[in-house]
Order: sequence, then C-alpha cells, then structure tokens
Amino acid sequence: MLRSLLLAAVAPALFAQLSDEFEPKPTACCLPFSAQRLTDQLKDWNQLGRYHADNQRLKSQPADPKRVVFLGDSITDGWKLAEHFPGKPFVNRGISGQTTPQMLVRMYPDVIHLKPAALILLAGTNDIAGNTGPVTLDMIADNVRAIGDLARAHGIKVILCSLLPVSDYTPRPQTKNRPPADILKLNAWLKRYAAEQKFEFADYFAATADDKGMLKDGFSGDGLHPNAEGYKLMAPVAVAAIERALR
Repeated sequence: MLRSLLLAAVAPALFAQLSDEFEPKPTACCLPFSAQRLTDQLKDWNQLGRYHADNQRLKSQPADPKRVVFLGDSITDGWKLAEHFPGKPFVNRGISGQTTPQMLVRMYPDVIHLKPAALILLAGTNDIAGNTGPVTLDMIADNVRAIGDLARAHGIKVILCSLLPVSDYTPRPQTKNRPPADILKLNAWLKRYAAEQKFEFADYFAATADDKGMLKDGFSGDGLHPNAEGYKLMAPVAVAAIERALR
C-alpha cells in the first residue's frame, strides 16, 4: 500500500516533459525522515494513539456522572477547556485536520469507553475542505448519523454543533476551500437533524458570524480558527446546550 501511495505521489514527475534548464525547486529536508513520518501516519490514519494514554487513565477512574466529551477537529483541539470551563469534567478529544469518517472510527476509544453523560460534536469543516477526499453532503450526514446512533445506543446525550463561519479578513483567505454556501447547507441539515432526533443543538455560527455571514473580524488569526476572544463567544453556547442536554 505504501509503495502504491508513493508511486502515486511521484507519478506526475515520472511523466513530465524534459526541461531545457535544470531549475529544481527547493525541498524540505530530509526525504528519509519525511517518508518515515508518512509511514507512521498511514499506520494510524485515524490517530487512535493520540489520546490512548489519557483514555486509559480516565477508564481506570470512576466515571464522572457529568463528564462531557468534546469531539472534533482543530477548533476543538485548540480549545483550552480547563480555562473556559474551570472545574467542569469536560474532556477534549479534538484532533487537528480530522473529518467525520475519522471521528466515527474514534467513537468507541475516545468517547463511548469513557462513559460520558454527553457528547458535543463539532465536525464537518474539514470534510467540506476535502481533507480526506471529495465528499457529498449525504456522506457527511451519514457519518454524523452514525456517530449520533452510537452515542444514543450507549446512553450518551448528543449535542450537535453548527460549523463556524470562515472569513477572508486575514492574510489567509478561507472561503475558497470552505465555501460559505456549503457551510450554510451543512448547518441547515445539522439543525434539522438535531430537531428530528431530539438532540441538542449548539449554534456556534450564530454566535460568531458577522452581518456578512463571515467569522467576525478580530476573533480569529487566520479566518478559520477562533482565537481566545472567539472561544469566549462559543463557551456560553456550549454551556447552555450541555445544561439542556443534562437537565
């Protein structure tokens, strides 16, 4: 498998035309280390090892009846839960770059086995960006349905979150890879599905969007990830949804 992937990666170069001049583009050092990193990543493409040690630690302790697992991508990964929710038994299981199929595979080790009272899921922006390949809205929806079904089957309350908007206000424009129209489509489905299934819904989009539907200027350093001020906008939305779910 690794050989096939490496061949696919270099295939364009194999069939390129001859050049009149040797003008190589600079490459990062060093090829053996890069190949090893790729190999290691392919061995654990869902990154089940990321939280394995902490999962073992939590499983060895009595389950907190108010434990909540935050499952998501880099926006969750970068959220310092202990600072925004002091004293709360909230568990961060965000992994940067992940998409809904990867999170679905992580449901048992990173969520169900921890016996939380609730799961709060923020996912889908990387699916739209194509991080693990092209997808349709139905494909994302199927993964979210499966995550919700697994949680409910194990007595875990489910909170679905709307995706945050993105913006082009920073030096790194984000709307090309994450078209606002696609974000709105997925958010509309998430809200509708949450209502159908009687899941709670945390509307981060409404809390962080400006009057143009963009991520508010000054609340993100790159137009995608909230900064400390951005997380302050999200925190009360999460708290309200969790309180409703555990009521």
